[in-house]
Amino acid sequence: MKMIGTYTAKGIVSEADTTSGEPQLIQLFDGRFDTAYKVIEFRIWSSNYSGSSGPDCVAKLSKNPDGVTADVNFMRADDNNQIAWAASAGSTDGGLGFGENGIIDPDHLIIEDMYVYARTAAASSTALNYLIVMEKYDITEWEGALTMARDRAQGDI
Repeated sequence: MKMIGTYTAKGIVSEADTTSGEPQLIQLFDGRFDTAYKVIEFRIWSSNYSGSSGPDCVAKLSKNPDGVTADVNFMRADDNNQIAWAASAGSTDGGLGFGENGIIDPDHLIIEDMYVYARTAAASSTALNYLIVMEKYDITEWEGALTMARDRAQGDI
């Protein structure tokens, strides 16, 4: 694998979007199977500030729209399509969440697209900000095919 660039995606997503089946889509697929992305940084923070604190919030990145709307299955390390998780303790850090980087699975490649899911302790319409830093790699087509097969082999939870 040869790194060919660094890319950033940023935006907002709300729990209402993701529970209605509309996670934030990050379009990465360039029509080629010999390029892939790897997330190296995932941060979130609240967009709602009330006084000196914002709501607690959590988010995840998934390689497929997983349709998980129940809180009990929101973050699953046993799901190969979930590749990163982040949290911001808005009630204790002023809602900033600028401290720790999220947890990122070091063994992942993204060939197609990625989805951002969110949960907040406040109203479900409260949006949270996200920042994703990725590296883009030149890979062989067989590595791309193997990655796509692995992504699709993950069964429903």
